[in-house]
Amino acid sequence: MELSFVDALTEDDTDALRAAPKVDLHCHAYFSTRRRNLETRLGCRLEPPPAKMNKLGGMIVYAMDVLDPHLRNRETIEFVVEAAVRDAIEDGVVVLEMSIDVRRAAYYTDGLAGVVRHIGALAARYRPQISFRPELGIPRQAAADPELVSRAHEAIELGFFQSIDLYDHQEACEPEAVEPLYAKAGAAGMKLKAHVGEFGGGEEVRRTVELLGLEEVQHGIGAAESVEVMHWLAENRIRLNVCPTSNVMLDAVSELACHPIRLLYDSGVPVTINSDDPMIFDQSVSDEYRNLYQAGVFSADELDDIRRTSLDGVVNRVANNLEL
Repeated sequence: MELSFVDALTEDDTDALRAAPKVDLHCHAYFSTRRRNLETRLGCRLEPPPAKMNKLGGMIVYAMDVLDPHLRNRETIEFVVEAAVRDAIEDGVVVLEMSIDVRRAAYYTDGLAGVVRHIGALAARYRPQISFRPELGIPRQAAADPELVSRAHEAIELGFFQSIDLYDHQEACEPEAVEPLYAKAGAAGMKLKAHVGEFGGGEEVRRTVELLGLEEVQHGIGAAESVEVMHWLAENRIRLNVCPTSNVMLDAVSELACHPIRLLYDSGVPVTINSDDPMIFDQSVSDEYRNLYQAGVFSADELDDIRRTSLDGVVNRVANNLEL
């Protein structure tokens, strides 16, 4: 008899953990598969990142030095995304919202049409096993590049991407710079997300949510610094898509045992548990659940509540067909 998710955690049965349905709502396509998959393709070992990196800048230094030289071609970035979809299926992920950076169009002679062709074919190929929902990824520095802004508007008009996300160094642009883009995405029925509060405080989380009309925040853990902001997020049902290992390795959190996801959860803020960049952080969603349990952050029942609530919040049309 198959173990329940709770029993899988308490008995440390990784196969049963992976078998349980779950979501991944915070995953970046460029670094979306495990490093070992890329190593197998390349036929060489890649240096792993240090256990602690100096915030986002430290991660970028590692990525540019070690990973990026191998990823600057269309064949490899296509391999990475497909490998990531297979990784997710093997990990029990039934809904995958993966951000596809708008700059990806540069790898195709026909621009965004090539991106849509490839991602659309992947989504169709694996549809019986996973709901792969492509997300339009906007780096903050794109706000100062008229060509990228124009391409982002074009991407929204295609009606292909189901959500939008803003990321990279927060100081690269204020949320006001992308307000028209988000208004257009919202009018097109896209889910609105943005990275904020990974390193900053709660007031910036609230300001960005209000200004851009966000439904979800990528990371958002800085909200734990403000009781008022946490209550506001809870009352407005703004979900935080948290990536615990990423937060620890980028030194936004000193160690997993004191991760603010505990306080956010206790304050009624909706949270999900996600992978972020598996090529760098080397964690699946199941790994993250296991890590939080073994660090004593949550009980097995609490983690199962997070898992089930995450599924209820995003699966919608197929929820009744899943054995939760």
